[in-house]
Amino acid sequence: MPSALAHRPFRRLTVAWTFSNFGDSALYLTVAIWAKDLTGSNAAAGLVFLMLGLPVFLAPLAGQLADRLSRKRLVAVVNVVAAAGVLALLAVDDAADLWLIYLVTFGYGWVGYVTSAAQSGLLRDMLDDDDLAGANGLLTTLDQGLRLLTPLAGAGVYALYGGGAVAVLTASMLVIAALLVLTVRVDESPPAPADEREGFRRELTAGFRHLRDTPQLADLTLLLGVAVAITGLANSTTFAVVEALGMPSEFFGVLASVQGGGSIVGGLTVALLIGRTGERTAVGVGLAAVAAGLGAVLVASTVVVAAGAVVLGVGVVWAVVGMVTLRQRLTPARLQGRTSAATNMVLNGPQVAGTAAGAALISVVDYRVLVAAMAVTVLTCGIVLLARRVAAPVAVADEQPATETV
Repeated sequence: MPSALAHRPFRRLTVAWTFSNFGDSALYLTVAIWAKDLTGSNAAAGLVFLMLGLPVFLAPLAGQLADRLSRKRLVAVVNVVAAAGVLALLAVDDAADLWLIYLVTFGYGWVGYVTSAAQSGLLRDMLDDDDLAGANGLLTTLDQGLRLLTPLAGAGVYALYGGGAVAVLTASMLVIAALLVLTVRVDESPPAPADEREGFRRELTAGFRHLRDTPQLADLTLLLGVAVAITGLANSTTFAVVEALGMPSEFFGVLASVQGGGSIVGGLTVALLIGRTGERTAVGVGLAAVAAGLGAVLVASTVVVAAGAVVLGVGVVWAVVGMVTLRQRLTPARLQGRTSAATNMVLNGPQVAGTAAGAALISVVDYRVLVAAMAVTVLTCGIVLLARRVAAPVAVADEQPATETV
């Protein structure tokens, strides 16, 4: 079991995070189904996911908030505001109200970046360096486990009682999470004093500069960003793979569940891997596993493709948790929120472009060419990372702890 669980504040934060994540997972798929039912249009349903992805470009603002306010109170307030926003979906009656679904989805997506940035700082404040990998691995395991179950729960509630009932369910989960977060006792690192702050633009971009100026993070961020961007093609090739296997489109859900199972395995083992090899090596090994999982898709065998999905799930978690843990460890407390947000933008922003490129290419390029391009690119990034030896960084200086226990 992760040593982080020995810390009561982390246990409470984990319970709160589980409630909010349950609400997230129940809502995301359901609103797309709702949009489809209201309009009969696949494009209308697809726009829900676009609205969910676009807030990544506002992530720096989320990081700025997380580094300027009490992160614990920020998470609680944001969850309550998000609950109120979700309840606005009760006003949706027909296709004319589709704009409201898009607006709520966009706002909810941005809220996710705020809580992610704040949570990064809270974990750094409450845990020692040796506990971070286990904590991140546990949260990832819970996330993937919930993704296997709660979308079905949300879809079931929607089928029985409608979209309004799902909105009430999600809002309830968010309010419970907010109340639980307020019970977490942690000595929060204080924000920089007003007289030490820079101009708004430099404050907003400080996370990006930290990633660039920290040798252990600079090349890692670039290589992982390239790998994540190219995997955006997978959103367009998946159904072509299912079709090539001679399976119905619903088989996509099976592969997603199998990959989720692999992600759970990755979450349970990533702390051990990082403890033995270090974060950078864990990312490199993870990228190699992702490449292997993608390569398996080129074999016209359901068993091989399913096995590849498991390996892919493991590799994604190893790579992401390795990156997140190293970033948390090498980032001063006062920069945690902005650096977390910068990482999200660097990784997720290009993936949106990769998804758009895949949608344009899939009709003119054989899906196997796109899959091969993904596998080769990701493997190359992993090999380059494993081959590079970057000097160990100077330890991040401890910052003055907060004088108030919140």
